[in-house]
Amino acid sequence: MNLRYNIKICFRIVCVAIMAAMGGGTVCRAQINTDQVMNIGRNALYFEDYILSIQYFNQVIKAKPYLADPYFFRAIAKLELEDYKGAEEDCSMAIERNPFIVDAYQVRGIARQTLKDYKGAIADYEEGLKQMPEHQVFLMNKAVSECEIGEYAKADSTYARLLSIYPGYANAYLGRAQLRMEQHDTVSALADIDKSISISKNLPGAFVMRAEINMNYKKDFKAALADMDEAIKLEPHFAGYFINRAYMKYNLDDYFGAMADYDYALQLDPTSMAAHFNRGLLRTEVGDNNKAIEDFSYVLRSEPGNMPARYNRALLYSETGQYRDAIADFDAVLEVYPDFDAGLFARSECKRKMGDMAGGERDYNKARELSQNRERLAENTAASSGNDENGVDSAAGKQQGEEESAAAVMNKFNTLLTVENDNEIKPKYENRSRGRIQDFNYHIDLEPMFFLSYYDRSDNVVENTYYIKEVTELNSMRLLPFVLLLTNSQFRLYEDQIEAHFRSVEYYNGLLATSSARSIDYFARAMDFMMVKNPAAAIDDFTRAIELSPDFSLAYFGRSYARYMQLQIDENNGTPAEPEVPRSVMGKTQQPLPGNVQGLPTLGERKSSVAMQQIIDDLDRVVKLSPRNVYAIFNKGNIYMRMQDLTAAISCYTEAISIKPDFGEAYYNRGLVYLRLGNKEKGVEDLSKAGELGILPSYNVLKRMTN
Repeated sequence: MNLRYNIKICFRIVCVAIMAAMGGGTVCRAQINTDQVMNIGRNALYFEDYILSIQYFNQVIKAKPYLADPYFFRAIAKLELEDYKGAEEDCSMAIERNPFIVDAYQVRGIARQTLKDYKGAIADYEEGLKQMPEHQVFLMNKAVSECEIGEYAKADSTYARLLSIYPGYANAYLGRAQLRMEQHDTVSALADIDKSISISKNLPGAFVMRAEINMNYKKDFKAALADMDEAIKLEPHFAGYFINRAYMKYNLDDYFGAMADYDYALQLDPTSMAAHFNRGLLRTEVGDNNKAIEDFSYVLRSEPGNMPARYNRALLYSETGQYRDAIADFDAVLEVYPDFDAGLFARSECKRKMGDMAGGERDYNKARELSQNRERLAENTAASSGNDENGVDSAAGKQQGEEESAAAVMNKFNTLLTVENDNEIKPKYENRSRGRIQDFNYHIDLEPMFFLSYYDRSDNVVENTYYIKEVTELNSMRLLPFVLLLTNSQFRLYEDQIEAHFRSVEYYNGLLATSSARSIDYFARAMDFMMVKNPAAAIDDFTRAIELSPDFSLAYFGRSYARYMQLQIDENNGTPAEPEVPRSVMGKTQQPLPGNVQGLPTLGERKSSVAMQQIIDDLDRVVKLSPRNVYAIFNKGNIYMRMQDLTAAISCYTEAISIKPDFGEAYYNRGLVYLRLGNKEKGVEDLSKAGELGILPSYNVLKRMTN
């Protein structure tokens, strides 16, 4: 998405916190530059701190509610936070103020589509297509919405138009395959899925959809398993894939493989009800009754009304001699299904074993009567199957339906579950500024740089602890308002955390205005600026800390990452939109900037080069002061990669590994560089080692290299 608008705006605001966020050294009420407020809000949006960005946009809206941009950007943040109603309302406000912000129709359409207002979404997509007739995302989302409301002919026409413009768009074939499935045309659906895979083997949804067809329609579990293996290689973090693969393995009599997949699914998502339920059934089948009871009990703690889990636990309680608990569970099931004869037979047996012979006899007699009635009904239904021209008389048909429902109860109670496909074609928001994150199946990224923070979020199965001696020493001195740590995972702040950092900035503003300046105070305020995504102000404060303490290695480390953040922001704001999808702002089409036809570096390229050299200089200073700081060396490798100096990058990663042999991120990045240089053997070796050390994207890359 093109986030670059050239509207210059200023406003007055009397908010100490926002004044602090602008980098001011004193607390006062003054006029500030709204461009700066908007830019910091967009910085936070770029770095996925959505709540923080909303706070900035709120201030602009409060001061000048007639501006469209802050409503639009706030809508994006709300969309990412899954506040779809709020996103819809903000887009409406933006469109009222400026009907030519095409992206607002896209965001509002997605919000409406997610809220199942498909007609409203289609209206937005059509409005966007009036201004951008060949927009890929508008066409794709419109077709999906038309399919959702059963307008299959229109959806088919939209897909045809989309594919005539973008014949190599794999997702369009997947969307049309979904349409064919709605029309019960599995042959055409398979053809579209196969076409999608022939274009791109990196779409897990294609393999999942084909696995579902093989499993549910063809009962070809072996082929379904092969496709699910491919999906898991591409998206190894999704627990649902392992649950579905376990179901396939179970149907192929691979009980050990199925159990292993359920176990791993629960490592990825310990709260998965389907995984606990299925594992409970499988444990029952292999005779591991006590552990099966644990699984069903887990399900029932969250879902007390889950009758299949309660019935299976009742059977296990009965099997293990816990008759009182078994009867309690049977009672709950039979209250919902009073004619469930299997449950009555089972409860009868428990009552007999507890000495309640009369109660057992009553249950047994009722169960036998229900069973006999079912047998007679089945006979009558078969005998009367030719009574009317449709082959079934209406009364018998009704009774048959009721008995099928009763039989379905038993089947449901003893059947493994599968998880809904999470890769169905859904409304897609084209956010170009964060494309490398949203589109991770298409682009392979380096493990990101390490930085100082007060928060951490790790997605790895193996949790890593990153250690720098200077961080531990600084924390032990208790000179900072929060505990400092090292991470390479961005963390989205909550509202109370944001407010805490604004208060901290305010505190240091007053302290530095009234006391003798200390380097640690500038460092602390710089860290607060980093947390609220204001790298420009952070750079200034890190520099002041260094001026006061030239050997302050953490200040150099912090400044290097603040400069990297600013570089990312500057490059994002200065990069033109992709030429194949023209953008329209204020009714005028923005053309891509002309290329560098003379082969000379552009002004932006020169600025980027200078910025990257400044980052390298800071990291060199860190390594000089702290030679075993592997994270500074690793970060240098990443910067050299951006500078296209692959040899220097390999040298940095190798040096980091020599100091820290279990540095999985360094193995991963070095492996990617080797692959880029054509050295597949060394690349695969490094990626295998990185996977072993818990860097799961390694397996995604390895899978692609073996295709």
